[in-house]
Amino acid sequence: MILLAVSVFAGAGTIHYQTPMLGAFAVEFNADAAAAGWVATLTFGGFLTGTIFLVPLGDRFDKRRLILAELAVLIVALLAMAAAPSLAALALAGLVVGITAGFAQLIIPLTAELAPPETRGRVMGALLACLFLGILFGRVAGGLIAHFLGWRWTYVAAAAMLLALAPALVLWLPSMPSKTQLGYGRLMRSLGEFLRDNATLRRASAIQFLLGISYGGFWATVAPMMLALHGFGPAQTGLLAIPGAAGILVSQPAGRWTDRRGAFPIVTAGVCLVLAAYVAFTFAPLAVGAVIAGAVLLDCGLRSALVANQTLITSVAPEARSRFNTVFGAHIWGGNAVGAFLASTALAHYGWLAVCAIAVSASCVALLVQWRWRPPSP
Repeated sequence: MILLAVSVFAGAGTIHYQTPMLGAFAVEFNADAAAAGWVATLTFGGFLTGTIFLVPLGDRFDKRRLILAELAVLIVALLAMAAAPSLAALALAGLVVGITAGFAQLIIPLTAELAPPETRGRVMGALLACLFLGILFGRVAGGLIAHFLGWRWTYVAAAAMLLALAPALVLWLPSMPSKTQLGYGRLMRSLGEFLRDNATLRRASAIQFLLGISYGGFWATVAPMMLALHGFGPAQTGLLAIPGAAGILVSQPAGRWTDRRGAFPIVTAGVCLVLAAYVAFTFAPLAVGAVIAGAVLLDCGLRSALVANQTLITSVAPEARSRFNTVFGAHIWGGNAVGAFLASTALAHYGWLAVCAIAVSASCVALLVQWRWRPPSP
């Protein structure tokens, strides 16, 4: 379990190193912000592609082989980013990084298979805490290494960390027999069938999609908002990633509570915390402290709901955990993308309060979805 936790930590950061370095890309390659943004777009788009089209193979083949294969390609792609001679080459390598960084999404169902049912929530909470910590590490380390050594060394360091991890995975990563013999086309069609036929998966995925709108919207607009309202530059805004990672602290407790009380109260509390976050964000024009408090509440709420829903969907169909995780993960990332688009457009045309209105609306719908399928009273 320690090896799996370290692996998701190392893998999660690979698509987030770029976040504080987009300006450096633009300067080095003499490009504007929109062109540099294609690196982020293709990297995150690649991650969504890998989640949808590769993670389902975890039910068809041994997860060990898939994880090791993706890890090998990921290391090469990170080195290609470090050596990229042009912005186009950097973006193309970023696409490959995004696709293969999904090996962490294969580790999640693998962990669910290894964990005893009575402690699955606690184990998943610990694993996801490491994943969230990896995201924070990627955002912070990417900026620091780029500042002191140059952005190319960030990707060299990332490749070196994964290369050091590889021998341990080769030696100790357990094999898991395939769960199905379906062909690839039938495997992919089953994703839609699971979403159609399984109410638990539909509810959990819908809620995380809606919360993703709130989460993605904040992080896509916080930098221009803080610059416009408080004159914060990239370094100061980047420090918001620290209070904005408070969910790391609640992930394991959320898993323990899920084991004891079930997913419903934990998810409900998580959605309410996201709503509370945006109440705080409405005061952002008045005080920076409101943004810090909101970032803490937002991350705690999102992560609590995510841990509980992730534990729930990995318990529903043991023979299809990779495919369930694919559907669930695609909704999370789809919500982040939609939220980023809606919030950026709203901020440009109507201001910060419009961003808050969109997020509050999405979170209220999430609460309605949650209560629509609440368990019957004993």
